[in-house]
Amino acid sequence: MRTTSALFLLFGTLFMAAGYGATFLISSYFSMQGGSDIDTGIAMSFALIGTLIGVPLVGWFAGLVEAAWLAAIAALTLAAGFLMLGSSSDNCGHIINFAALLIGLGWGMFYISGPMALSERINDLNRGSWFTRFSAFQMAGICGGPILLTAIVEQSEVSLHSAFNYVGLAGVLASFLLIVFGVKERRSIHESATRSWVKKLPQIGLSSAIRPIIMVGLGGCVFSAIMTFQSSLVDGTDSRASTFFAVHAVTVVISRLLFARYLSVLPRLKMVSSLMLCLILGVLCMLGLNIHPSFQIMSAVLTGLGYGLVYPVIQTWAINESDLENRHAALTWFVVSYFVGIFGFPVFGGWVLVEAGKVCFISLVAVIASLELAVATVPAIRRTHPL
Repeated sequence: MRTTSALFLLFGTLFMAAGYGATFLISSYFSMQGGSDIDTGIAMSFALIGTLIGVPLVGWFAGLVEAAWLAAIAALTLAAGFLMLGSSSDNCGHIINFAALLIGLGWGMFYISGPMALSERINDLNRGSWFTRFSAFQMAGICGGPILLTAIVEQSEVSLHSAFNYVGLAGVLASFLLIVFGVKERRSIHESATRSWVKKLPQIGLSSAIRPIIMVGLGGCVFSAIMTFQSSLVDGTDSRASTFFAVHAVTVVISRLLFARYLSVLPRLKMVSSLMLCLILGVLCMLGLNIHPSFQIMSAVLTGLGYGLVYPVIQTWAINESDLENRHAALTWFVVSYFVGIFGFPVFGGWVLVEAGKVCFISLVAVIASLELAVATVPAIRRTHPL
């Protein structure tokens, strides 16, 4: 694949990811209206419904429609959701929930069609490095989006509604870039049938690919917890949510770009274990927010290293450890698991944060991160030391 063509995909991904990152401001949106994190969780549950519609649609029809075109459609869908959110009045709860559904639908469709469009144009040897670059642009948008929007709202006295409209326009631009990518970089294999992925779960479940699929769901819960509720976690402290987003984004992007070529050659078990320990420590650092803002910086760096580097590793793991005919299904289930964690956890996590408090919430997230580490290591330990 030509680098010049790839830039259209990468920058389209950047703008799309900025749209997903803007969902981290929905907590502030409800807070401004006197709502709570429970309301945020409800809105995210509609986004989950959207993703659970969008992912299967792409999973089934990617054989008939070019994945890059599906990604462009996804960008327009996400744009429609934010434009609807930006134009809604403060008391239009049903419109807000439907907008969240469209945002989830668009992001869900893109989250699988984007990597699929990339994967169809590269070989196994280059997949790890290209996925790492792809995820670096994706993370830059996810964390950079809320930072830029917060700056626009605070410095330019623009309403959050207007900021959401800007996100919608960025989605339209992303759609254009993805269309250009599809035109300039044609895939070599054309199919004329839908792709089956649901029926292949038993085969995937018997392979080692099931472990990264479970891990990404647990990791999605952790990422969603620290990002979606960051504004609530820093409330009453000297820290700012935008600081966490900025440090986290810089850490992820720099580490992915620096270590892209090494992630595919280092021993996987040791690397994943080390990165997961970083993630767990990063979550626990959030317990020190009331002590000093430096704990937030440490948390952002450690979670950026842990989650930021382990994600492309386990994504490559899920694909390369699957049989060739099951790779599409493995990627689809990987994304489904991710979204169940990303949009499903806030429904429960918001309730825990409101009813049980920050310490209980952070402790719960640390336990989930520890479970992810266990999924990565326990099977390997059993093979090394059989009973």
